[in-house]
Amino acid sequence: MFQIIVSLIIYLIMLIPVGTYLYHILAEKHTAGDVVFDKLDGVIYKLSFTDSRKDMNWKQYAAALIVTNTVMMVLGYIVLRLQQLLFFNPNNIGSMPADLSFNTIISFMTNTNLQHYSGESGLSYLSQMLVITFMMFVSAASGYAACAAFIRGLTGHSATSVGNFYRDLVRITTRILLPFSLAGGLLLVWQGVPQNLNSNILVDTLEGTKQVIATGPVAALEIIKHLGTNGGGFLGANSSTPIENPTVLTNLIEMYSMMLLPGACVIAFGKMAADERRKRLSAVSSEQLSTKKEGITAKIFGREGRSIFLAMSILFLIGLFLCYRAESQGNPALAEVGLNQSMGSMEGKEARFGVGLSSLFTTVTTSFTTGTVNNMHDTLTPLGGLVPLLHMMLNVVFGGKGVGLMNMILYAILAVFICGLMVGRTPEYLGRKIEGREMKLTALCIIIHPFLILTFSAIAVSTTAGLAGITNPGFHGLSQVLYEFASSAANNGSGFEGLADNSLFWNVTTGLAMFFGRYLSIVIQLAIVGSLMKKNYVGESAGTLKTSTAGFAVILVFIVYIFAALTFFPALALGPVAEHLTLWA
Repeated sequence: MFQIIVSLIIYLIMLIPVGTYLYHILAEKHTAGDVVFDKLDGVIYKLSFTDSRKDMNWKQYAAALIVTNTVMMVLGYIVLRLQQLLFFNPNNIGSMPADLSFNTIISFMTNTNLQHYSGESGLSYLSQMLVITFMMFVSAASGYAACAAFIRGLTGHSATSVGNFYRDLVRITTRILLPFSLAGGLLLVWQGVPQNLNSNILVDTLEGTKQVIATGPVAALEIIKHLGTNGGGFLGANSSTPIENPTVLTNLIEMYSMMLLPGACVIAFGKMAADERRKRLSAVSSEQLSTKKEGITAKIFGREGRSIFLAMSILFLIGLFLCYRAESQGNPALAEVGLNQSMGSMEGKEARFGVGLSSLFTTVTTSFTTGTVNNMHDTLTPLGGLVPLLHMMLNVVFGGKGVGLMNMILYAILAVFICGLMVGRTPEYLGRKIEGREMKLTALCIIIHPFLILTFSAIAVSTTAGLAGITNPGFHGLSQVLYEFASSAANNGSGFEGLADNSLFWNVTTGLAMFFGRYLSIVIQLAIVGSLMKKNYVGESAGTLKTSTAGFAVILVFIVYIFAALTFFPALALGPVAEHLTLWA
C-alpha cells in the first residue's frame, strides 16, 4: 500500500507542470521551444502539402481526421501484406495474412493496439517501425487533436471554428510526443531495454536447451506505446517480460508515461474554460474581479477541470482498492490444496512487482485505456479481473488520448440535464443551454459503447466461430469474450489472452468494434460542440447548477455507475461475479 500511495503522490506532482505545458500547446500559446518547433512544423506542412493556417468548422475537422487516418491505414496495410519482400527483416518473417492485417491496421490506427499476433514472430523490424511505432504517434496525436477541438468548441473559443486538424496533429506530435518519447526512450535504454536492428539471439540455457531471445528497436516502440496510451507490445508477453520492462524503475516510467497526458488533458480543459470565463467577465470592474479569489485546486485544474478530475479520481481509487483487495486475498482453490497464499494471488504475476505494483499497473492500464500489461489479466481473480473489465466498459476513468475527458463531459451534460429536470429548469453547461439536439446526440454517443460490446459478445457466444475461440468454458469464458470486445470498443487493446482470437471471426468482429468505437464517437462529440458553439452565452443565476464543485463530482460518479449498472450488470453477473461466487462458495 505504501508503494501505491507514494507512486500516486509522485504522479500528482508530475502532472501539474505537464498539464500546464499541454494547456499552452492546445491553447496555442507561446512556449520556449517555439523557435525550434515552428521551423520543424513548417517543413512538415510543406512536405505534406497541407494548409495549417485555415481554421475549420467541426465537419471539416472530422472529415480531415478520418481521411488522414484512412490514407495511413491503406499504406500500413500494404506494408504488412508485403513485409516478407521488404527490407529490415533479419529474422525472415513472412507477410501477415489478410484478415490479421485488417485487424492489426485498424487496431493501431484507432489507438487500440489489440494484438492477435506476437510481435517477435509476426512483424519485421520495418513493420515495427514504419507501421506500428509510426501509428502509435499519429493515432495518439489524432485523438488529442480531436480532444483539443472538442475543448475549444465547448469553452466558446470561437463561434464557428474548432481549430485546424493538421496544425493540431503536427504541434502535438512535435511539441509533446516526440520530445517526451526521446527523453523517456533514453531512460529505458539506460535501464536495459534493447534498441538495435540486430537479429534474434540464440543462446544455450542452463538446462542444456536452446532459447531464442528477441531483440530489435524495442525502446523506441516501448516509450510511445505508453506515452500515447497505445499498449501494443514489441513482444507477445508485453511489459511483463524483462526485455520490455526489466526493472522496477522502468515499470514506474512506463506507468507514469501512460498516466501523464490523459490527466494533463483535464488540466488543459480547466484552464481553457477558465480563460473563456475571464473573457466573459471582462465587463466586470477590476476591483470586483480581484475579490474573486480561487483556491489552489482551482488554480491548478481550473474550476471546471477540478470537478472532472475529482470524479475520475474517485472512480479510479474505488477500482484500485477493489483490484488490490481481491488479488491480496489469494486463490481459495489453491489454498485448499496446501499452497501458501500469504503473498496473495501470484499466478501470472512477476515476483519483482508483486501484488501491489501489479494491481496498480492493471488498474492504470485499463483506466487510462493503454492496454499494456505487466501481468496476465486472464489469471486475475474474478473480482480483480472485474475492475479492468468494468473500467473499459465505463471508458471515462481518465481514458487515453483525450477520450476519457470527452466521454466524462458527455456524462456531465447528462448530469446537468437530469438535475435540470428535477427542478424544472433548462439545463446549462459552461454557459450554454443543453436542449433536445444536444441530448439526442449525447444519448446516442453514450449508448454506442455498450451497444458494440454487448452486441458483438452476443454474436460470439451464439455462433460456432465465436465459441471456437473460448478456451475456458463457463463463467470465465464469458468474461474472456466481454473483455475482448470491451477492450476493442474502448480502444484499450489489453486482453485476457486465454482467448484463441487469431481467426477470421475474431479478427473481423473486433476490427469493426475498434473502428466504430473510435470514429463514431469522435464525429458525434464534435457534432455536439458544433451545436453548442452556435448558442449565445447564458449568464449564471441563482438557479444555475454549479458544475465546478465537489458535489457535482459525486453526482457524476453516481450517474456513471448507474448507467453502467443499467447496461452491463446482467453480463457482469453472468461472468466475473458468478465466477467469484463459485470460487468462494
